[in-house]
Amino acid sequence: MRYSDLDRPPLSAAALNRALIRPGSLWTGVTVVESTGSTNADLAKAAGEGAAEGAVLVAEEQLAGRGRLGRTWTAPPRSGLTVSVLLRPQVPVAVQGWLSLLYGVAAASAVRRLAEVDVRLKWPNDLLIGERKLAGVLAERADDAIVIGMGLNVSLKPEELPVESATSLAIEEAACLDRDPLLRAVLREVESHYREWTAAGGDPDASGLRSAYLASSATIGRLVRVELPNGQVLIGQATDVDAFGHLQVAAEGERHTLSAGDVVHVRIAG
Repeated sequence: MRYSDLDRPPLSAAALNRALIRPGSLWTGVTVVESTGSTNADLAKAAGEGAAEGAVLVAEEQLAGRGRLGRTWTAPPRSGLTVSVLLRPQVPVAVQGWLSLLYGVAAASAVRRLAEVDVRLKWPNDLLIGERKLAGVLAERADDAIVIGMGLNVSLKPEELPVESATSLAIEEAACLDRDPLLRAVLREVESHYREWTAAGGDPDASGLRSAYLASSATIGRLVRVELPNGQVLIGQATDVDAFGHLQVAAEGERHTLSAGDVVHVRIAG
């Protein structure tokens, strides 16, 4: 394979499959493509065609990447990890909203360990260093499957960031900028948390998922400004994440329960 940027070598599907695929593994195959529109869209299509749980799709470049609420997301080729996974959880639909949070917990733990940076979780789906966004996670239903995608900024330079409020592992002078071990670590952490969570029937407390999420949260305990789809703004204290993964906000003497679909933005207000 030819590539011009020695700081951004390509990923090897063969090496990733050798490292991750084994008897009894959650992961059934890692595919690396040079370029695609959206890894989530590609895996959602595969899910509709009966693809097995555990399929992993990585794109060196994503041309039509989407964040939550259809926001666009772009990055130079091989400057980050753009990866989607296909899961078919046998747990109640009511608790499946935890999957994007589970992925965030796993990714933050893996990156914190390898890159030696303090990664925190902003509800519902962002990985932060300080107040800057390092990665986003997006979970989407595809028939009876769930596809979860992540875009993690690895080697982006300041002038390459899609927005000023973003950051990358390179900018944060992280200990590891090698995408191969980072991806392996993230997928192994996802598998570990997913097995515990599904074994507990999707119960976030019995599996330890909710406590792990709260321990990494950059939102809980903070004053937040919540922008709602109808243009209203809610300012209050983020107090908890409930058993369904919903954010609890205390404002004006009331407790508000918010799902990811209920909000446009959650920002730290103080």
